[in-house]
Amino acid sequence: MKILGIDPGSRVTGFGLIEASSLKFSYLASGCIRTKGELTQRITTIFKGISEIVIKYQPDIVVIERAFMRPDRPNPDAAIKLGHARGAIISAVGSRNIPMVEYSPNQIKKAIVGKGHAAKDQVSYMVCESLKLNKAPQEDAADALAGAICHAYHCL
Repeated sequence: MKILGIDPGSRVTGFGLIEASSLKFSYLASGCIRTKGELTQRITTIFKGISEIVIKYQPDIVVIERAFMRPDRPNPDAAIKLGHARGAIISAVGSRNIPMVEYSPNQIKKAIVGKGHAAKDQVSYMVCESLKLNKAPQEDAADALAGAICHAYHCL
């Protein structure tokens, strides 16, 4: 099963693709879609980037990290922008009739590291270990790969 994980962001959207069979994972690809300009330009870039990725790699399922807002530092403007980015991703994937699932950041961290409030460097380390990578992928790509691995643990 090819699983595409996506870590949405209005400025940087990470993606990571793995092949999962039983509980054996193989790294296929990862990277980041970097945007610039006004919000409408950034959202269009995300939509086009995700569309190209799903056409190129033909994933069986897509995992999207669920949005959350920190209660100690609420930022409605950032949440709205993230919502737009998620909408672009969902539209790009949905238009290709690819199934999607969502996991919260805490669910992903718990599946990968064993605790829901793990630090980013711990997640990155465990992604490298799980996929036998020589070096850590970019931070947003590592988060996306973690989402894909999380789903593999839940469905295989």
